[in-house]
Amino acid sequence: MIIQTNGISLFYQISGEGKPLLLLHGNGEDHQIFTELATKLADHYTIYAIDSRNHGQSQQTDDYSYEAMVEDVYSFIKDLNLGPVDLVGFSDGAIIGLMLAMKAPETINKLALLGINLKPEDFTDESYQEIKATYEETKDPLFKLMLEQPNIELADVRKANCPILLVKADDDLFKPETYINLLAALPNATLKIMNDHDHGSYVINQDLLYPHLMDFFG
Repeated sequence: MIIQTNGISLFYQISGEGKPLLLLHGNGEDHQIFTELATKLADHYTIYAIDSRNHGQSQQTDDYSYEAMVEDVYSFIKDLNLGPVDLVGFSDGAIIGLMLAMKAPETINKLALLGINLKPEDFTDESYQEIKATYEETKDPLFKLMLEQPNIELADVRKANCPILLVKADDDLFKPETYINLLAALPNATLKIMNDHDHGSYVINQDLLYPHLMDFFG
């Protein structure tokens, strides 16, 4: 389905029945990474799997900022009169989810953040250099985004006071202290570590998180 919101067209796939649960994909992906997971979750929730701007079937724009994507999702929730919602965000989607919970806490019930970072400095040195090399080769603005954003201050994440499930891989793109510091700063968060996985292997085209998400969202 297509919705005109925040001045652009956003594509989303809706399935299931029950409380609203939003799924937000990562950089360079689209809603289809969640197909297996959404199929199971749809037995319990109305799933809204969204393509972010400049991704999938949503509108291409000149604005690649996380702030714009946060405003898109905020407008989506408001225009469809969904809030408060449960939300699962992976990577870029997790950044959007956290920033939304900080900006408009009334829109979020519970939040699962998979593979999140607060700043570009959170990348391991190896990961950062790989992203930088790819950007220099391709000039892809999505890679430029990762080199420059987000810029979330640790002290500010306290504004996100809803229940939060942090999930990280044991072989993630980000430094381990990213999650230690974030867990300590968030007022109502727990941490789940996915052993024997990298940044996306437990999320993309997988339903491995299903039991953990059901336990968390209840």
